Amino acid sequence: MLALDFERNLPMTEWSPKSWRDKPAKHIPEDYPDGAALAAVEQELCTHPPLVFAGEVRTLRQRLAEVAEGKAFLLQGGDCAESFKEFHPDNIRDTFRVLLQMAVALTFGAATPVVKVGRMAGQFAKPRSSAVETQNGVTLPSYRGDNINGMAFTPEARQPDPQRLLKAYGQSAATLNLIRAFAKGGYADLRNVHRWNLEFVKDNPQAEQYREIADKISEAIEFMDACGVTSDYSRPMSEVEFFTSHEALLLGYEQAMTRIDSTSGQYYDTSAHLVWIGDRTRQPDGAHVEFCRGIENPIGLKCGPSLEPDELLRLLDILNPQNIAGRIVLISRFGADKIGTGLPRLVSAVTREQRAVVWSSDPMHGNTVKAANGYKTRGFDNILREVQSFFEICRAEGAHPGGVHFEMTGQQVTECLGGAQEISEDDLSSRYHTHCDPRLNASQALELAFRLAEGLRADRTKKAASAAA
Repeated sequence: MLALDFERNLPMTEWSPKSWRDKPAKHIPEDYPDGAALAAVEQELCTHPPLVFAGEVRTLRQRLAEVAEGKAFLLQGGDCAESFKEFHPDNIRDTFRVLLQMAVALTFGAATPVVKVGRMAGQFAKPRSSAVETQNGVTLPSYRGDNINGMAFTPEARQPDPQRLLKAYGQSAATLNLIRAFAKGGYADLRNVHRWNLEFVKDNPQAEQYREIADKISEAIEFMDACGVTSDYSRPMSEVEFFTSHEALLLGYEQAMTRIDSTSGQYYDTSAHLVWIGDRTRQPDGAHVEFCRGIENPIGLKCGPSLEPDELLRLLDILNPQNIAGRIVLISRFGADKIGTGLPRLVSAVTREQRAVVWSSDPMHGNTVKAANGYKTRGFDNILREVQSFFEICRAEGAHPGGVHFEMTGQQVTECLGGAQEISEDDLSSRYHTHCDPRLNASQALELAFRLAEGLRADRTKKAASAAA
């Protein structure tokens, strides 16, 4: 059981859940109209049950340690920013389902377990490039995510409201409750997931390209059936491990959700199994790094073009001084045209210093463009090209390309260009529903997984042939 110890007094030289408040904090709104009301909400959250538990977090760290050693693969995906408006069990189910489908294809391609982590049950707040937005000569605060303010362009909606934190907590709790039921209640049975993938392959314009993978998986399942390895007797066939993650941006909320594990005496942020530090908030002397250094959760760190190797190594010294495998996930986000010059230096430095990390590719953020009709979008081909470059660079520098990180949804939205559906700029307006950044739709996400599975399988075949020669 986890005990509350939110106000424990520690010397300033040590870490506490509130020591971040003495550091400069970027992208945390300072314009709440009533600071006392915000403090009251944060104190109320201190009394709420944890969303995740220390034992689950330790399990994820073990799984990520296996990824760091090349014995597993990380799949992280979900909404750019969750919203109150789109909160519905069908949407949660559909995103969960697509992640399972992607994981099956990647498991076959990599021939290793796939660690499944959703950008779900807490991914609300988003850093913005500008604190204000101007429309038709009117300037208002920018929309920062549903747990801060509203998307409608009115003074009332754009005013930060601390009550939104409580609503976000409730929505996160309900999302986790449903995910746990899906993961353990039979919905995630391997045969169900494979049947869904067969339907995807059948209806895909590039069906022939993916049918070989689907047929090989069918043969494997038939073989297991013949051996008596069925969901009736094997839990791994009918259940899955599923973890949650979000960007640790609103540190007041994260502080309120931080608890001491009574079995170990260590602090855990119980808002999610994994939290990450964004590319805009990873200052070594900043509040977000200060908060994350003291919790036992796995920590993601976004690595973009502005990150220098020396700064990355300094961040690793702060966040993982004991160099524990499974603690750090380095999430590369450069863009297809910049990854070739930016990523090799980082991988080389980390490999040279023998740091135990998971390397993952976020091919979404660096490939955002504005279409001629004004819609913010991303191109499927650039996303795929960045992931392929990521794999090549990691291998060339002696590192294991451990995972991928996608902004995606289980809905058939039209927010990213291309793919087998050939979504064009003219199609964007038909189902453009995101509250922030464009997401891969269900078909595009699955197509990407099958394309990656092909590459992973080809690489395994090449290695096997080389070893046999």
